[in-house]
Amino acid sequence: MKKLTELAIKAALLAGQRIMEIYDTEDFEVNFKSDDSPLTKADIASHNIIVKALETLPYPILSEEGQNVSFEDRKNWNQLWIVDPIDGTKEFIKRNGEFTVNIAYVENQFPTLGVIYVPAQNILYFANNEIGAFKLTDPAMDFSLEHMLDKAKKMPLDHKKERFTIVASRSHLSPETQEFIDSMKAKHGEVETISKGSSLKLCMVAEGIADCYPRFAPTMEWDTAAGNAICLAAGFDVIDQGTGVNMLYNREELLNNWFLVKKEI
Repeated sequence: MKKLTELAIKAALLAGQRIMEIYDTEDFEVNFKSDDSPLTKADIASHNIIVKALETLPYPILSEEGQNVSFEDRKNWNQLWIVDPIDGTKEFIKRNGEFTVNIAYVENQFPTLGVIYVPAQNILYFANNEIGAFKLTDPAMDFSLEHMLDKAKKMPLDHKKERFTIVASRSHLSPETQEFIDSMKAKHGEVETISKGSSLKLCMVAEGIADCYPRFAPTMEWDTAAGNAICLAAGFDVIDQGTGVNMLYNREELLNNWFLVKKEI
């Protein structure tokens, strides 16, 4: 697990470095995919860098920007990487800094390792099911996992909150999410809501900034796998609202059900 974690971190940092070169100095060349979601040259560059790094180990890769792989071909993948080269492309295009690089390692449908890098802020979140979940500011490209663990902070952190806090999507606040927020107000009194883009919402719960994250709108497996691993390692469940249990991955349908990230609420 140590080797896998170091490889995923290295891939995320290398991809983030190239993303920021494009973000700061180049035209994005925004195109649109068949589902009308945006695609930039940074998405493609990040995908290529990550794949090149991860291919040094013999595990298949499921990436948002990779080739479509049928479930017939995927169903026997007991171990795989799930990658989102840029989660929050809309936030990238807006230049608000709220985009991430997501890399997860999945074993028997369970996310056991997660790396989320926030290039614009140079913040790294990483976790596996052996060491727990950590946050590191200003990670160095030349590192060992032991060195990172010495400098990183273990999550959840001790954030002092005066009110029950819910994190929600900046771009996808559905009526059902608003209903959930209203129900928490009835239960907890005054509730604070925070809007964030990309997988930062999962990280905010893992870090202890927010108490829960209701996602009652569409997401794909690559949007959530890395953050799911980090939340689990920090002690938070990611409950599939269709099955009532923690989310599984490499399913036949890559579109996630609605989910709720929480402890006990």
